[in-house]
Amino acid sequence: MNIHEHQAKAVLAEFGVAVPRGFAAFTVDEAVDAAAKLGGPVFVVKSQIHAGGRGKGRFEGLGPDAKGGVRVVKSAEDVKTNAAEMLGRVLVTHQTGPKGKQVNRLYIEEGAAIAKEFYLSLLVDRETSRVSVVASTEGGMDIEEVAHSTPEKIITFSIDPATGVWPHHARTLSGALGLSGGLAKEAAVLLGQLYTAFVDKDMSMLEINPLIVTSDDHLRVLDAKISFDSNALYRHKDIVALRDESEEDPKEIEASKYDLSYIALDGEIGCMVNGAGLAMATMDIIKLYGAEPANFLDVGGGADEAKVTAAFKIIMADPNVKGILVNIFGGIARCDVLAQGVVAAVKQVGLTVPLVVRLEGTNAELGKKIINESGLNVIAANDLSDGAEKIVKAVRGAA
Repeated sequence: MNIHEHQAKAVLAEFGVAVPRGFAAFTVDEAVDAAAKLGGPVFVVKSQIHAGGRGKGRFEGLGPDAKGGVRVVKSAEDVKTNAAEMLGRVLVTHQTGPKGKQVNRLYIEEGAAIAKEFYLSLLVDRETSRVSVVASTEGGMDIEEVAHSTPEKIITFSIDPATGVWPHHARTLSGALGLSGGLAKEAAVLLGQLYTAFVDKDMSMLEINPLIVTSDDHLRVLDAKISFDSNALYRHKDIVALRDESEEDPKEIEASKYDLSYIALDGEIGCMVNGAGLAMATMDIIKLYGAEPANFLDVGGGADEAKVTAAFKIIMADPNVKGILVNIFGGIARCDVLAQGVVAAVKQVGLTVPLVVRLEGTNAELGKKIINESGLNVIAANDLSDGAEKIVKAVRGAA
């Protein structure tokens, strides 16, 4: 689960992290009120969407010379003008894709006198089962570009959860950023605060870009992006309350109600599979045969008829889907139960695109019998390769 920048800063402030003052605004009037509270003389008007690259983004409907989604202004009147121009418009960045995201809220923040900019992030390293710290002197830039062009400017180290942050971690961070004296001490404190927040709130990623040195030699978090481990949200009702469903795909929201692992993609072939590994393999083989998957969908090992019916409806709700491949390997889940779910879903939703079903494993023959006797126009597949080939051919033929 992701949250907005202003929410991320509020979470970090709970742990003592130094962030600039600012206020969220959902209307132009609220933006003007925020400017009055801050007092100036410099304000930053920031679009709040779940995507990076806002400052370099472009608004649909504005000319090529228009400013991006983060603007520095010097009067309350300019705050009003820019807020009016930004709210309700679609902002396109390199992370949103060509469709962009509509700006429904802004963050009006006090301006900062920036002397230096750094990059700093914490994330879960699944290979070492530790929290990895990534730091670079190239703050304000896309870290992917830094990694590609100047990888030597990125320093990484990990923190053992059994020990937490030790002084040598702080020294490594200060050395990576070239900090000394009072700034090195602030970096040590900041690292401890960030690590504590990361662990206590079950974050999966915490990115600060940029972390700045102000003109009076202090560290400040100028931008923050946080992702949380969705599996741990039951422990954090305060974080769940920050969820902005307008930033999420409606199909993914619906899938979460049924405990389905669903991620919308840009392809044309819908996939319904049981098991994450098998779902990944199914997506790969669809691409191998020259098409693109429309989604990742794992109905899980304990799927029942109701869950399969919900999954099928979610797939059919995607207008980009031109065909569906159901790939079931019955282990914990029985093929006959899943077949009944497919039949029930098709009868409820209707079938307007080609459907290929591959069943294997527990009660596979019974499952095939249910499908074959359903009267549905379903293409049977012998194995995964055969299923992928048949659905791609069916979609290409329909096109």
